[in-house]
Formats: sequence, structure tokens, C-alpha cells
Amino acid sequence: MIKRTGHADLPLHTGIVPRWLADRMMQLGTLIVESLIINYGKKEVLLRLSDPLWFQSLGAVLGMDWHSSGITTSVMYALKRGLNARARELGICICGGRGKYSRRTPDELLYLSDAAGLDGNVLVRSSKLCAKVDNTAVQDGFQLYMHNFIVTDEGDWAVVQQGMNPAAKTARRYHWCSVNLRSFVEEPHAAVVGEQGGKILNLTDAAAGKTRSCILDFANERPDRVIREIQDIARTGTEPVQRELFTPEPPVFLDGGRSCVLPAHHEVRAEDVDLKRLGAVLAVAYESQPADFESLLLTPGLGPRTLQSLTLVSEVIHGTPSRFTDPARFSFAHGGKDGHPFPVPLRIYDETIHVLGDCIEKSKMNYNDKSRCLKTLHDTSLQIEQNCNPLADFDKTIAHENEFSKAWGGRTCFDGND
Repeated sequence: MIKRTGHADLPLHTGIVPRWLADRMMQLGTLIVESLIINYGKKEVLLRLSDPLWFQSLGAVLGMDWHSSGITTSVMYALKRGLNARARELGICICGGRGKYSRRTPDELLYLSDAAGLDGNVLVRSSKLCAKVDNTAVQDGFQLYMHNFIVTDEGDWAVVQQGMNPAAKTARRYHWCSVNLRSFVEEPHAAVVGEQGGKILNLTDAAAGKTRSCILDFANERPDRVIREIQDIARTGTEPVQRELFTPEPPVFLDGGRSCVLPAHHEVRAEDVDLKRLGAVLAVAYESQPADFESLLLTPGLGPRTLQSLTLVSEVIHGTPSRFTDPARFSFAHGGKDGHPFPVPLRIYDETIHVLGDCIEKSKMNYNDKSRCLKTLHDTSLQIEQNCNPLADFDKTIAHENEFSKAWGGRTCFDGND
């Protein structure tokens, strides 16, 4: 059975993703998913998308603001654009979206099911139940405004949806996955991600089974008896002594173990990053001998800065869940559109896309040297981290990025959309 894996605070941000970044997010995000499918299969993609920390890390490595709620909409839109264009080839498709597009999910699922030979009614029912549970059965003060349903040609699926609390200027993201799902109303979530706003009434908890049963009995009771019961409570301020109608156990509240608390400040600070992990990435990029990555370094113009980005991309592809507890670290691959921790280095971003795409194309022709070498970047980083003490100098790292930002084509969302 799926377990809730935790929560994260997501400050509510406004603004748009400039076209120059949106197109690159689509390209790199699609390549990362394609690499996951080649190496681990389509179910693994769904499991990754249902991990809130991995999802946040993916958004950061793609150049989005590392901590904001905007990651959800932007990443899912980028993946939908890239994956749906290759749905027959990759066997995975994304339905739904934000606002009016979320309401088109049933029609998209039925159309997709006809084309892929799936049971569209079952998928539509799953989609509606996911939305209904998160909007009604989990009463946390957030109104859903985005719903994405990711489905494979084998009928497996995941859901990434998000609710908004405008008054608190916060958002909460919900993750679902059909792998091992047995019930929509008893501990169905892979994760709940969002701003902590106190305790949350959660009728999907396993311990709330009696509560759900009593609610059904309550709903089927005669209205006049329900009214008398409520009047007794209002008059005395206490519950009646003889109470046969509604005797639930204490309410159960969400409490996850895999947490990602994202602060309100925009800049990336040293405390947001595991400096030992970042130090290992920098050691791979700037202290390794070129021969260690010969097949990658045959790429014209590939230097240490691109190796830094590729090492973090390799971790997104090959890393285990424990590697994503500090998603801010992944913003050191391609910066952030708002300039934090530094402007997006477009030249480096394009080289990353080129190398990863070349790795995938070569592997399709059974030339796996580059793919193995890409994974070696992550393996080498792990070895350095485990056997050395490679603490990154955070301030010097930021200063180095800003020093070379212009040469690397550094750009932010404040520089225009073209």
C-alpha cells in the first residue's frame, strides 16, 4: 500500500516562465524522463513523479525558482508539451493541467484510452476520485486549481495536483500513484506537499475507517433526528449522554515522515544546501582528470562547468530517494529564472541538453559508452562524498557563477521573453 511520504512548504509565486526557458525545460525534462524509461522503465517515472522531493529537485535542475509553487505548473506543462508529442514512442502521456485545462482531463483520458486500448471509464473515475479526495476528504483549506493525470500505455498512472490558499499566499501539492494502490479512501497518497497550516482533518487515514463508516450512517439518518441531535449539542455545549447516531473516534490528522520545508526567502542560502553533496559535485567537475570522462569530453566545447550540470542531471536520473532532501542544491545545475542562486547559463543549459540527447540516441544504437559515463558522474560524486570531506565554499561558488555568468549566457526572467 502507498504511504504518505511527507510534506513541503510552497510559497505562492506569480509570474510567467519566459519562452527561452520554457522551451529548454521541455527539452531537458523530456530527455530526463526518456532516460528514466530506458534505464528503469515507465513505472519508475510514475514513482519519481509521486515523490515530492524528487519533483522539486527536477524543477530546480530545469532552472525554475527552486522553492516556489510555480514549479508544479511549469514542470508539468513542460513535460506535457514534450512527452505528449512522443506519446506513441515513449508510451506515456499527460492529461489535464491548470484551470480550464484540468476540467478537460476526462475527455482527454477517453480519447487517449480509445487510441491505446485502455479502459477510459476506469481512468476517468480514478482522476475524479483523486480530485474529490483532495478537495473534500482531506480538509486542509486549499482549493484545487490544477490537476495532471499521467498515464502509461500499460494503464499505470500518477496524479500531480495542486491547491491554493490565496489568503495565506501558499499552495499545497498532492501526489498519487497507482502502483500498489488498493484504496482511494484509505491512505492512498504517495505524498502531500504544501505549506503547513496546522492540523489537517484526513478522512483517508487507515485509522479513520470507523469515522468514514459513521459519516455514511449519519448521511442516511432521518433529517429530523439529525436536527434534534445538533440542537442538543448547541443548547448544552456538550454531546448528549445517550448518543447512538454518531460516535467516531478522534479525528486523524496528516503527519508525514518525508518532509521538504521550503522557506519564503527567494535567494538560495548555505543552510538550504547540503554543502558536502555540493562539494562532491564541484570536485567531479573541476578536479577530475579529463580522461576520467573521455567519451563525454569528446563533445566539442564541453568543460568543467557543463560537467557540474551533468553531474546533477545524472543524480536526478540515477539517484535514490535519500539524495533529494535538499532540492535547492539542484539549482546549481542551471540556476534559476529569478536569478537565484544565479542567472540561467544558457550556453551550459544547451550543452547539457546536447550531451544527454546524444547519450540517449547512442544508447538506442547499442553504443552505451556515453550513457555509462553519464551515470559514472553520479557514482564518482557519491564516492567522493563518502570517502572525502568535500565541503563546498558556498559564497565562493556563487561568486564564481556570477563572475562567469555573462560568458555562459546568463539570463533571468527580467531580461525579457524572447
